[in-house]
Amino acid sequence: MATNGLDHYFLLGAGGLRISPLGLGTMTFGNGGWHAGEEASRAIFRRYLERGGNFIDTADVYGGGASEELLGKLIRETTDRDRLVVATKFGGPTHPDDPNARGNGRKHILTAVEASLRRLNTDYLDLYWLHMWDQLSDVDEVMATLDALVRCGKIRAVGLSNVPAWWATKAQTLAHHRGWEPVAALQLEYSLAERSIEWEHLPAALNLGMAVVPWSPLANGFLTGKYQRHGSPAAEAGRLSPDHQWPVAVTLTDRHWRILEALKEVAEEVGRTAAQVALNWVTGRPGVVGTLVGATTVDQLDANLDALDIDLSAEHLTTLDTESHLEPGMTPHSLFARFPERPPVIRAQARPYTLLRSSR
Repeated sequence: MATNGLDHYFLLGAGGLRISPLGLGTMTFGNGGWHAGEEASRAIFRRYLERGGNFIDTADVYGGGASEELLGKLIRETTDRDRLVVATKFGGPTHPDDPNARGNGRKHILTAVEASLRRLNTDYLDLYWLHMWDQLSDVDEVMATLDALVRCGKIRAVGLSNVPAWWATKAQTLAHHRGWEPVAALQLEYSLAERSIEWEHLPAALNLGMAVVPWSPLANGFLTGKYQRHGSPAAEAGRLSPDHQWPVAVTLTDRHWRILEALKEVAEEVGRTAAQVALNWVTGRPGVVGTLVGATTVDQLDANLDALDIDLSAEHLTTLDTESHLEPGMTPHSLFARFPERPPVIRAQARPYTLLRSSR
């Protein structure tokens, strides 16, 4: 899907917030390890804005708050805070010895939002994500607290990341029933290599007016094509184990290598990189908007953003869909799969999104 650039903005879910088709993830902003460092982060941030991007995503636990602090500094340098859609997350542990300094309870939410506002040096957040379901806090408490933050002007929109589909559905239903701020979007892992959300989360999002913002659209680097099945110790071991600061690893199977082979073939046919084709595939999925991409150099960012210019043919999309197809492994979806006349769940009618051209 070609969207003609970052300055073609889409509505985030059923609300009125307009964001770019690719968002800038800033988990790499900071120092040490695989982080970009301040000067590299500044260059990446400015290039993203120069190309028309407006959606910036971070979290309070990235670099122990360093990502938010650096992002706040970079935003101040632009002198145009209101043009940006700034998102951050709560829920991760901020003080190891304090049992209330983590999770999704009201006490932590209210403490976390104040800390994020200070680090980002802003009066409000455009989008506030629950980072991960803590398996303890009641939906009512979470949604009532987030609604109160919207009403007092500290946040503009509500998002849920890494939650079960049933929990997101309950949250959205409660919000509509009680007149609370609804959930604008779900942030979930989604890529050619990880399509599990198509069974529950995507249908729920499409039905209930929530956008889907994918993270790890390149499957932790696997879909860039930089790994070889033979010759790479990590790949030969069947598991890509990244830096200890990044807890999500990819367990490789024959399916992964088939996907990568098909992806490389399509990329060669269209004259682009495997990473660009993989990103383009994600941005074209129903209900998807604001796919998060990260970078440690400006060249890497430019390459990722150029993925928006690709027009994949129906044949190319069929090849990618077929090779990455995920067989249902749980009921009732394994039962539905026995009836081929039923359309695949991913083909559900998407809630229409308004495409807005930039006036710049």
